[in-house]
Amino acid sequence: MAKHGKKFNAAAEKVDGTKLYTPLEAMNLVKEVAPASFDESIEVHFRLGIDTRKADQNIRGSIALPNGTGKSVRVAVFAEGAKADEAREAGADIVGSDELVADIQKGEINFDAAIATPDQMAKVGRIGRILGPRGLMPNPKLGTVTMDVAKMVSELKAGRVEYRADRYGICHVPLGKCSFETEKLIENYAALLAEILRVKPASAKGRYIKSITVSSTMGPGIKVDSSVQRDFMAN
Repeated sequence: MAKHGKKFNAAAEKVDGTKLYTPLEAMNLVKEVAPASFDESIEVHFRLGIDTRKADQNIRGSIALPNGTGKSVRVAVFAEGAKADEAREAGADIVGSDELVADIQKGEINFDAAIATPDQMAKVGRIGRILGPRGLMPNPKLGTVTMDVAKMVSELKAGRVEYRADRYGICHVPLGKCSFETEKLIENYAALLAEILRVKPASAKGRYIKSITVSSTMGPGIKVDSSVQRDFMAN
């Protein structure tokens, strides 16, 4: 087992590992026990009762959080002509076609998310083995292969996040920053929970949401009561 420092251990002592906290309690506590001196990010982890070996239970999608994530996102867009101009006007950091593909082939990957117009996907496919493992490949299911590049650029900049169940059926999703007001974290959490419930596979058997945990970048995990799905601001 990994050894933790004094700050982490001190923070962990404030968390009751046997307790299921209400969302409100959990958001207040995760901010309180964050041990680092910098503004830590907060993630929520949904452990789901799904079998990821079955294609129809591979959960993946994206959602625009009401209050964003607090993270600055650099967006690249594969487009030409008028669509390239639209992307630039919307605030895309990098816009290009063949030249952008060539830069990526040389190892120049200076962005956090990528969008492509449909006509560019044949070119983007050539660098799929580079972008895919990094989670940067444009995908129609995520809305990042689109003709409405301006809208997607704006949403990514504002805090659209991707969720995807790993092989163990766990979705790790950014929730915000420790500097966020608790109410804003609650609103983001509520939106994420509603989305995870919405995409429940029809073939999933038994308990769907097995556990929910929130944690900051350097802090301990805090278990959230998954049965509390409404009236998030109530004590």
